Amino acid sequence: MIVVIVTAAVLFGAGAIAALWRIIRGPSALDRIIASDVLIATAMCALGAEMAINRHTDTLPVLLGLALFTVVGSVSVARFISTRDDT
Repeated sequence: MIVVIVTAAVLFGAGAIAALWRIIRGPSALDRIIASDVLIATAMCALGAEMAINRHTDTLPVLLGLALFTVVGSVSVARFISTRDDT
């Protein structure tokens, strides 16, 4: 079980580092926004894995809050980009 936990932690960490790299070095604002969505999704997956490993649901409200803000942010960015392309 320890091997699975360490492997998951390394993979989540690698995904977070890759997303942070894209946020810092992204050539456009849209790349940075997508990378921030990926970073939040990685954090949500890590929290979900931690809940499954420790067999609790204490961080479920945090997951729901992150999901809500991510969806609202993605929809607002999509609306902003779509109105900017029409002009």
